Amino acid sequence: MRPSVLIVDKDSNEAEGIAQLLTRHGYDVRTASTSASALSRIEENRPALVVAELDMPEIDGLDLCRRLTPASTTPVILMSNDDSVHAEVAALEAGADDYIKKPFRPESLLARVKLALRRSGGLAEASVVGVGPFHIDFNDRRVRIHGQAVRLTPKEFDLFTFMARHPNRVLPHKTLLGAVWGGASEEQSEYLRVFMGQLRKKLETDPSNPRYLVTEPWVGYRFNPSGAQA
Repeated sequence: MRPSVLIVDKDSNEAEGIAQLLTRHGYDVRTASTSASALSRIEENRPALVVAELDMPEIDGLDLCRRLTPASTTPVILMSNDDSVHAEVAALEAGADDYIKKPFRPESLLARVKLALRRSGGLAEASVVGVGPFHIDFNDRRVRIHGQAVRLTPKEFDLFTFMARHPNRVLPHKTLLGAVWGGASEEQSEYLRVFMGQLRKKLETDPSNPRYLVTEPWVGYRFNPSGAQA
């Protein structure tokens, strides 16, 4: 059965272009021109994934996420012309699973769609994943860097793999806390400081000058798989 994707965009030409792209790659695609109609379609026949424009009339992409996520596990990817960190953080805190800046390359959207579906169970999760110099075995819950095994505690593994599934994305403190420790821990930022410090000691050559687990001041953290210095 082909994974179903709902495209929500007021621009019919743009929606059709995305629909054609995803259809060519094996997805069952539907479109909606308003968030209100999208909510009705989601209620009637839940898609595996929603790809929505942020700037929508009446109900924008942020409100769509807020209305959808409390009662649904359907992942949402928001699209926008706004490439600011503030816009990305707002999208993630509203409940979006990912945020993509327009215009985007087709392969970038396809990769994000596949990742979102894999995380949500819409596609089978690969048991072994390579990200930069890291090798992650989800079955054995083991991590190697440059071929060397690294011993991580269960929570360290959960935190690192969540970040590894969102490479080069700014992940707010609340997003990380909610994903790893649950919603009740979203204000316990000291959890992150402690565990991030532990991860850096195990994964970074110089924990005081991290290359992979990068701090975004006042916002959160970002996983930089290339290790390239800014």
